[in-house]
Amino acid sequence: MTKIDLIKDNIDNLTTLWKTVATPLLSYHKNDPFEFSQIKNSGWPNRLWFREDITEENFPQIQEIMEKNPGLVIPYWDIFGSNSKEIFEKNGFNIRIQLVAMTLKLGEKFPLQNNLTFRRVLNEEDAKTWSDIYPLSFSYVISKETLVHNYENVKFYLVHFEGKAIGTLTLFQTGDIMGIHGVGVIPEMRKRGFAEEIMKFAINEGIDADCEYAQLQASALGKGIYTRLGFEDLFTITNYQLT
Repeated sequence: MTKIDLIKDNIDNLTTLWKTVATPLLSYHKNDPFEFSQIKNSGWPNRLWFREDITEENFPQIQEIMEKNPGLVIPYWDIFGSNSKEIFEKNGFNIRIQLVAMTLKLGEKFPLQNNLTFRRVLNEEDAKTWSDIYPLSFSYVISKETLVHNYENVKFYLVHFEGKAIGTLTLFQTGDIMGIHGVGVIPEMRKRGFAEEIMKFAINEGIDADCEYAQLQASALGKGIYTRLGFEDLFTITNYQLT
């Protein structure tokens, strides 16, 4: 598969996830050339995204949408070879976070140490627990309702250690791509190898699902683990928010 195909697959998996989780909550909107998903009382996905490079002419429409829907974040895919990132700064946007899109060609399964247990979220109690511990790893909330409305569409996992919920994982498959999202470990359980064990479980799930690649978007915190497991960089995603 070419790098251009892998880039497209990475963006498609991510944006299809945003669309999928928001649709049952009537929170996905298409407004060419943009799409956006914003779920009430949730910090995610709350994204406005586009398929082509952004231009100065797009910004009046972007700002109108964002004024009506406060809290939206725009991911800019750094794949166009243009200087259009500068337009964001000129129009009053600042950088919220930068991520690196990464890919892994799937091969042999990883052995697991089996000191973690993984339970797919399929009831309201687990959805609440997942929603409660997720913001301990990330700077935003994913509402319980988002999970409750998407049991069949997305695989949300609670990760337990010695009977205690200590982490989260989200898996979302598009075609032969397994998207790995929301890998989090609560602060008091970090630096014990748990995040790497969660990743190995996720990769193995991708292999069991007959996927060809695993794809993700890495923060600075997790990138070292992903690189060690064999993931390679594809492109940078700069998330912008209106000041």
